[in-house]
Amino acid sequence: MGLLEGRTALVTGGSAGIGLATAVRLAAEGAHVFITGRRKAELDAAVEAIGSAATGVTGDIGNLADLDRLYETIRGRGQGLDVLFANASIGSLAPLGQITEEHFDTHFGINVRGMLFTVQKALPLLNDGASVILNGSTNGDVGDEAFGVYAATKAATRSFSRTWANELKGRGIRVNTVTPGPTETPGLLGVNPDPEAFTRQLATRVPLGRLGRPEEIAAAVAFLASDQSSFTTGSSLYVDGGLNQI
Repeated sequence: MGLLEGRTALVTGGSAGIGLATAVRLAAEGAHVFITGRRKAELDAAVEAIGSAATGVTGDIGNLADLDRLYETIRGRGQGLDVLFANASIGSLAPLGQITEEHFDTHFGINVRGMLFTVQKALPLLNDGASVILNGSTNGDVGDEAFGVYAATKAATRSFSRTWANELKGRGIRVNTVTPGPTETPGLLGVNPDPEAFTRQLATRVPLGRLGRPEEIAAAVAFLASDQSSFTTGSSLYVDGGLNQI
C-alpha cells in the first residue's frame, strides 16, 4: 500500500521535469494526480505516461480564469484535495543592467502571483490535514549573477510558506518548501546557450559532484506530502547535493 493511497493530489507544471517526476511518484504512492501545463501536447503525453491515476487540465497558473477552471474540475471529483505541489515556475538569466519590465513582470506574475493564487483558490478544496508543498530553489539563498529576479521570486516563495503554515495550522494543513539545487530538467538546460558547459560548471559547485535528478526531488515531495512528515511544517527541505549546506 502506497504512502498516499486514496488521496487526491495536484501538481502544477506537471508535464515535464520535476513536476512530471513528482506526478509519477505521487501516483505510484496511490494518489489520483491532477496535473496542469500550458502546452496540451506535452500534458497529454504526461497523462498517457502516468495512466489512469492522472487527469490533465491545460492552463496557465498566471491566468486566474484557468485556475478557476482547474479547481472546478477537481471539485467535480468530489473528494477534495489532500496534496498540492505548487511547482510551476519559470527562470531565465538577466543581469541587473539588462532586466526589463517584461522579464520582471513575467517572473513575478508566474512564480509569485500565480503561486499565491494557486494556493489561495485551493483553500475551499483542501481537506483538513492536507499538505501544501511550494517549489523553492537554492538560488533564493545566494547571489548568483544574472539570477536576481528569479532568486527574488524564490525568496518570496520561502516567505509565503512560513506565513501560510502559521495561518493554516488550525486546520492541520502543513505548508513546506522543497528547495532543489541544480537539477537536470529542460528548464535548467534552456537558460544557457551552452547547456553542456553550463551543467558541468554547476556540477563542480555541488559537493556530491553532480546535478540532481527530478526523481530525487520527487522523493522529497512525496515525503512532505505523506504522513511520514506529519510533524513538519513551515520548513524548507533542501535537496541540493550539499550545495548550500557545506
